[in-house]
Amino acid sequence: MLHRVEHVMGFPVSLRVDDEHVGEESADAVFAWLREVDERFSPFKPDSEVSRLGRGELAEAEVSADLRTVLDLCEHYRAATGGAFDVRLPGRGLDPCAVVKGWSVQRAAELLTAAGARRFVLNAGGDVVTAGGPWRVGVRHPEHADKLCTVLDLTDGAVATSARYERGDHIIDGRTGRPATGLLSLTVVAGTLTEADSVATAAFAMGAEGVDWAASLDGCEVFAVDAERRVLRTPGFPTASAAASVSASASGTSAA
Repeated sequence: MLHRVEHVMGFPVSLRVDDEHVGEESADAVFAWLREVDERFSPFKPDSEVSRLGRGELAEAEVSADLRTVLDLCEHYRAATGGAFDVRLPGRGLDPCAVVKGWSVQRAAELLTAAGARRFVLNAGGDVVTAGGPWRVGVRHPEHADKLCTVLDLTDGAVATSARYERGDHIIDGRTGRPATGLLSLTVVAGTLTEADSVATAAFAMGAEGVDWAASLDGCEVFAVDAERRVLRTPGFPTASAAASVSASASGTSAA
């Protein structure tokens, strides 16, 4: 079994691969890719492609194919949420991190699959991609760091959570310019982490109406706790049938 943890892009990334024929070079490739993404797309690094674009030093026609993919995803979710999700907020500059994280970790998972991995879990700061399960994934309680609010079984797919804990009211509703406060947490299960992470953040930015919007998307299952502490979930959300012994991560989800 291969197991490695590194701190990349500002959060811990944990990789577990159960395939005996998959060696350390596959983990090397995963973490090299994530470090490359951090250098190229971080809005906090002044020489990154994102920072240069945000300052107007790089024209949109000149961006790399990868960044074009990210920007197109950002525009898709901006339009789909009526502007609630927006990576170009006044006073904040260009910040596509909400899309970059899920997209880049999904790409890392695809590197593992291409290397022959069939059973693995990749946990990036609480957002999880799985293959060859079942894997049991715990979702942190939005108000009690030492508790879980739900546990799910995931075989092949991804789960991401957006919430107000840890970073406070950091998700802004682009329609109002104010923090989104209609939900305490929102978890999305989807076929890829690109979709799960983007939809979770976009729906959270919409507030309470974001739950129905996310639930209407093909292939997405949703678990949410609103500001009145009501639990909302779609019928197909893969809740585990029995209590599990899973430690919650600081960022939202953990797998075992």
